[in-house]
Amino acid sequence: MMFQQTHPLAERMRPVTLDDLVGQEHLVGSGGILRRTIKSGQVPSLILWGPPGVGKTTIANIIANEVKLPFSTLSAISAGVKDVREVIGRVRPGSKTVLFIDEIHRFNKSQQDALLGAVEKGKITLIGATTENPSFEVNAALLSRCQVYTLKHLSEENLLQLLDKAMVQDEKMAQQQIELKETAALLNLSGGDARKLLNLFELVADALGDPAVITDAAVQEIAQQKTVIYDKDGEMHYDIISAFIKSIRGSDPNAGLYYLARMIEGGEDVKFIARRLVISASEDIGNANPTALVIATNTFQAVSMIGYPEAEIILGQCVTYLACSPKSNASYMGIKQARRFVKETGNLPIPMHLRNAPTKLMKDEGYGKGYKYSHDYPGNFAEQEFLPEKMSGKVFYQPGQNARENEMRKRLQQQWKDRYGY
Repeated sequence: MMFQQTHPLAERMRPVTLDDLVGQEHLVGSGGILRRTIKSGQVPSLILWGPPGVGKTTIANIIANEVKLPFSTLSAISAGVKDVREVIGRVRPGSKTVLFIDEIHRFNKSQQDALLGAVEKGKITLIGATTENPSFEVNAALLSRCQVYTLKHLSEENLLQLLDKAMVQDEKMAQQQIELKETAALLNLSGGDARKLLNLFELVADALGDPAVITDAAVQEIAQQKTVIYDKDGEMHYDIISAFIKSIRGSDPNAGLYYLARMIEGGEDVKFIARRLVISASEDIGNANPTALVIATNTFQAVSMIGYPEAEIILGQCVTYLACSPKSNASYMGIKQARRFVKETGNLPIPMHLRNAPTKLMKDEGYGKGYKYSHDYPGNFAEQEFLPEKMSGKVFYQPGQNARENEMRKRLQQQWKDRYGY
């Protein structure tokens, strides 16, 4: 008899009681603090902090079942203040609801502030899930009203236990003859994420048919052919961000927007994307258009305050601006070359006329003697040696071939003549 699948294996295997949960024994095992709290029926607002796929959402669902309260779920990737207020508004006077917010660290300050009043008044029991340190990502006022529980990575023993349970307890998998001949590839590709592990396991079993002999080679081949989802914690994460930055560097706004969309749809951290844009603005555009760094920095600040979903508008503007800007890596190459030189030559003596002279003794020793204050000279420039003696004439920065840096090159030539070889 064929089993009609309606949900992925990970969802079908989601535990409904604490006794079904695999892992997190320090919290929900016999005598665990979270188990005791749940069994008491007096569950406070709390934050579940831990890596992906270790049971944060499952624990939230179990809590709602155990305390017999209405349960609402929001994702910080797509929800805004309006959504939060709608949930709070549905709570009847004198009653309470459990509100689970996945990836709560992506809520900005105003979104987090919208929760405060309802938490303080006891209208909602807030359960937030986060993969980021809540001390940095959840505002202090909200954090002070929540207990924080840290979830650990699942052990190899935990993960193998999940596979064994799936083959026995899941109706569909139990109908199929499955031999787990090798498991290393399943464990490696899932990265300790139970959800990914079970869904990959089902994907491989379906592809192999009945009977299914699961080997590392088979898992690798099938995963490469069929696993095309964006994985913000795995190899795809690095491939996408690489393509994203190279598209901006290559002045292709269309490709930049495409890879941006891939990351947004995959739930990538908005701050991670914005940080990479700030780096690109300096590394790939630099002095060819210094405003690019200003735009990128403001983008980081803006998306940090606003969060998803509106942040995509700001990110899109920044991506197109950077992609359409003239490009120069002259500053980037200059600092790399300077650092290599420092590693090779060590700490060369600072010229005496450039040294600080805060005391009379230092002045008597010649510190600062002969220094020319540039603003006392025509054009605010006085020719003098700034590099250590053994480096005189060394060049690290060669302006790029673009309109703005051509002007910089012209000015340096006027000031330094042939000294810097321009």
